[in-house]
Amino acid sequence: MSQNKFKLVECPRDAMQGLHTFVPTALKVEYLNLLLQVGFDTLDFGSFVSPKAIPQMADTAEVLAQLDLSSTSTKLLAIVANLKGIESAVQHQEVNYLGFPFSISETFQQRNTNSSIAQSLNTVEEMLSICAKNNKTAVVYLSMGFGNPYGDEWNYEIVEKWADVLVSKGVQILSLADTVGVSTPEKIENILPKLISKFNTTEIGIHLHSTPLERSKKIAAAYQAGVKRIDSALKGFGGCPMAADDLTGNIATEDVIGFLNAQGAELNFNMVKWNEAMVLSGKIFR
Repeated sequence: MSQNKFKLVECPRDAMQGLHTFVPTALKVEYLNLLLQVGFDTLDFGSFVSPKAIPQMADTAEVLAQLDLSSTSTKLLAIVANLKGIESAVQHQEVNYLGFPFSISETFQQRNTNSSIAQSLNTVEEMLSICAKNNKTAVVYLSMGFGNPYGDEWNYEIVEKWADVLVSKGVQILSLADTVGVSTPEKIENILPKLISKFNTTEIGIHLHSTPLERSKKIAAAYQAGVKRIDSALKGFGGCPMAADDLTGNIATEDVIGFLNAQGAELNFNMVKWNEAMVLSGKIFR
């Protein structure tokens, strides 16, 4: 990957999943099809999880069937939380990536996937095997990567230990996730360079949540840390519905684009389609 090449992952699934009002399938499809034309590396478009847990994503398969992939190079990523979801996701040829949230907080792993860390590690191993057989790539999110509000022990050594375990299992893409917005620029600049250096054959990404006031500082810190894979969501919408009640939104994609453009990064995005998506988002996020 060249010095200026960044992989931006747009996350409308993360943005929409916590909405209490169900977004009509046709509106989701219209929104996602616009985002597919922008030029992102990856679109986190939906999830194969229990509709009881995340009602907003109950129509993921129906949405997928209506996406226009004929003129886009953007890859599709679907979130899964258990073996059933993994087996469902790999049935769809259009899906390139399966993303699994692996928490280093036992409390949050139970809360998010109704399984222990040990059970989730087994799920990751099964996912890696199934992905290999079905020409898919696994993306593992190391959630609670910057701390957690549940009182579980957290330090850099714990982060590194689990990163080591996951990479040794065969994980090729590892994204450090700040599920509840507790990261700081200092933590980002301290943790990420160490991981990138130690696991230099693994793609290390970042999935940050933040208040609007802290977004730009965190984006700059991630850039300084050498991160080349960045998750974000249009206007910073979203947050994890399984996390703490005081949710912070995603990093805003327009802030990432603006920052990287100022640094001379090669994005080559279709900003006309991006602006159309910005306008349409007003019908979804009310």
